[in-house]
Amino acid sequence: MDPVQKLAALFAEFPGIGTRQSRRFVYFLLKQHKSYVRELTALIESLEQSVAECVRCHRYFMKKHERGNECAICADLMRDHSQLLVLERDADLEALERSGTYRGCYFVLGGTLPMLEKEPESKIRTKELVKLLKTGGKEIREVILACAMTPEGEHTEEYVKNVVLPLAEELNMKVTSLGRGLSTGTELEYSDADTLRYALEGRK
Repeated sequence: MDPVQKLAALFAEFPGIGTRQSRRFVYFLLKQHKSYVRELTALIESLEQSVAECVRCHRYFMKKHERGNECAICADLMRDHSQLLVLERDADLEALERSGTYRGCYFVLGGTLPMLEKEPESKIRTKELVKLLKTGGKEIREVILACAMTPEGEHTEEYVKNVVLPLAEELNMKVTSLGRGLSTGTELEYSDADTLRYALEGRK
């Protein structure tokens, strides 16, 4: 496999990128000035050194802006640590933060669960979620499940709910889901602030 094909194959692994689009990316890079390609390469290489994964919520954050292994949200004593909102991806978390509608803490699952997945724990962070609930059980009083209103999102939420409910009952936690402020097929990342607020207010 030549470099063009190999790079196109790597781009094709990006979410939402097909074979034709991935090849366009490669040809775009070939037409750019060398300084552009060098800067892009340097930024990709710097990700490992400059970005870390929060040990609590598992979102990615810039190391130079934080202290320790927790991100600023998890370390913020002014946040409502009694609420834990469980999301699919970092992009969903960022959408909620931009909306200003939620002041609790988060947990990022790291994706969705395919319908016929035989090893669910290899796709989403349910083990880590259970561990967090056990260690923060005295503090967390409500777990809010906030997956997308898509077939995979709903399947993911149902699976997570079945994992969390027995532990929540044992630790006297409430488990809720976002209200139908979100229409079917909606992803949190693309929802506006009012829609997110109504969904949070209408959780049940």
